[in-house]
Amino acid sequence: MSQYDEIYERAQRFLPGGVSSSARAAVAEGGPFYVARGDGAHLYDLNGRAYLDFSMSHGASLLGHNHPKINAAVRQGLDLGTICSMETRYHGELAEKICMLVPCMEMVRFAGSGTETTMHCLRAARAYTGRDLVVKFEGHFHGMHDYLQYNWFPTEAGRSPGGERTIQCESAGVPPGMEQFVIVLPFNDSEAVERTLSTRWDEIAAVILEPIDYNAGCVLPRPGFLDFLRDECSRHDVILIFDEILSGFRTGADCAQGYLGVTPDLCTLGKCLGGGAPISAFGGRRDIMSVVAPLGPSTHSGTYNGHLFHILPALAALDEYSSPGFYDHIHTLADKLYDSTNKLFQASSLTARLQGVGARFGFFFGVEEEVWDWAGASRRDVELTKRFRDGCFRRGVYFDVNGHAGFSAAHTEADIDRVLAVFTEVIDEVAKEVS
Repeated sequence: MSQYDEIYERAQRFLPGGVSSSARAAVAEGGPFYVARGDGAHLYDLNGRAYLDFSMSHGASLLGHNHPKINAAVRQGLDLGTICSMETRYHGELAEKICMLVPCMEMVRFAGSGTETTMHCLRAARAYTGRDLVVKFEGHFHGMHDYLQYNWFPTEAGRSPGGERTIQCESAGVPPGMEQFVIVLPFNDSEAVERTLSTRWDEIAAVILEPIDYNAGCVLPRPGFLDFLRDECSRHDVILIFDEILSGFRTGADCAQGYLGVTPDLCTLGKCLGGGAPISAFGGRRDIMSVVAPLGPSTHSGTYNGHLFHILPALAALDEYSSPGFYDHIHTLADKLYDSTNKLFQASSLTARLQGVGARFGFFFGVEEEVWDWAGASRRDVELTKRFRDGCFRRGVYFDVNGHAGFSAAHTEADIDRVLAVFTEVIDEVAKEVS
């Protein structure tokens, strides 16, 4: 029995599927991808083989693996005594830095995961408005709590023509009746937004969305859609929430809201906020955040909220994101990777496209025209995507097959050249297989 098989077999006895997250169950051939260590833009498997990483911890490791400043911040936390469930001077410093960088942030609270932040944003919005309903968009993912466990990966059966979408729950175990508090609309559909808010505004506490839907493979808002959404929410006193768990700091230190020029009322941050450390945050307008206890009646607490092991790396990460030239490098790599990959697709017999902005992107095999919503994203050929992914993996390039991929500041132009060479080989291989 190989080392891999032994580890996997043992893990399956005690972990459902042998993994700690359902998304990790089959990202390599035959099972999970077991990693021995990471460094910079590379991961190393159990046999010491190096892989160029184009997942980057599902987006959390924007600085790359084993970054010296992140490591130093963690060591500082150790030296200070593994402080848990207490406030320090560093909590206020991180909150201030976030509020200086992110346009909507006037007050902020820390949590441990993206799931927590969207849950607490909804709670704050409901406490502030006195309303219960929330509008979300088809194909947008907002964590694993029951309130928004709907239509983030819907099937054909979950769609209805025009306007509101038929509610489809994405997990067993969600109590019947929770769906009565959710309205699902197609992304980039201004008419559906206007119709819903004009007729039901007095029931709706918030509209929540990913301003760039990276979870569906990098689906951008159509020009003017976010401005329209901002105006409609303001007109009807509905709280606009940007879920920037994945989009935050991807395009700039001011996040997607700065990049796109539209400021929400509340937003969530996570993933690369901590440079790989597990920290998230939610916040926004001071008057809305003032409903959070002890200033108001909306509870938010947790022993591990703002653990010093996570606060200090986040401070270090934001210093890096704010440094001169940081995003120049990101955008240089993005332009080269995205333009060149699409030219490879155009020159091949495969129908495929790559959509990306900033340090995150998605593949759409079987799709020729630009994708603007879930109806377009769901036409992606999953089997072709898997073939392409597997061919890259065999050649030492790793990315996940589900939705989105990305790179880090640790990647170099030479790394992009290498991955383009791999893409060239694999595109040719897959095209021959399917012809």
